[in-house]
Amino acid sequence: MKVLVPVKRVVDYNVKVRVKSDNTGVDIANVKMSMNPFDEIAVEEAVRLKEKGVVTEVIAVSCGVQQCQETLRTAMAIGADRAILVQTDEELQPLAVAKLLKALFDKEQPGLVILGKQAIDDDCNQTGQMLAALLDLPQATFASKVEVADGKAKVTREVDGGLETISVPIPAVITTDLRLNEPRYVTLPNIMKAKKKQMDIVKPEDLGVDVKPRLKTLKVTEPPKRGAGVKVPDVATLVQKLKTEAKVI
Repeated sequence: MKVLVPVKRVVDYNVKVRVKSDNTGVDIANVKMSMNPFDEIAVEEAVRLKEKGVVTEVIAVSCGVQQCQETLRTAMAIGADRAILVQTDEELQPLAVAKLLKALFDKEQPGLVILGKQAIDDDCNQTGQMLAALLDLPQATFASKVEVADGKAKVTREVDGGLETISVPIPAVITTDLRLNEPRYVTLPNIMKAKKKQMDIVKPEDLGVDVKPRLKTLKVTEPPKRGAGVKVPDVATLVQKLKTEAKVI
């Protein structure tokens, strides 16, 4: 069974993001980029399934600019067998990515698609669900535990009320949550091996997909700065401030 693992190149989670002066977006010039943390968890889970003998091949996929090759090399250093880059300079939105992944799914016919529940740059949390809808496949989102056996995936999901365990027939789409696993440290020998692994590069038009943006970003602004705290002499003053100034009671 093959597993398709989409990975996204994002601003590193340790970097303090800065908004452009004209409010058109986030400044990524000379900023460290890395693999989306949730996608890293997805790659690790796919590799673990392969190590258990459940999966035969792990295919990493990324959609975006040429520099996404670095992200795919990282995925192969973790343990992915080969990679596919859908190269384009267009701004890719979740629906466009889902359409590209559908085209690759139809071509590769994997048993599972495992991807991060969301990207830390746009926080959309849409691609996995859109992909499942386009493919008309069962989906298990926010996975904190995955077990595959007898043609089914048993997935423990993190929900508001605690944990929910569901069983979905394969093929299926699974999105990973933070507590699913802890990705392994990438060693230098594995980084060197990853350079020799196969990476195919295709264009969206090769897959017959229109990636033109459907949404327009009007403005990007930083969150308002928190005001300084104040000390109050007694409870009555506190209640009064909560009523008149904070207006929360």
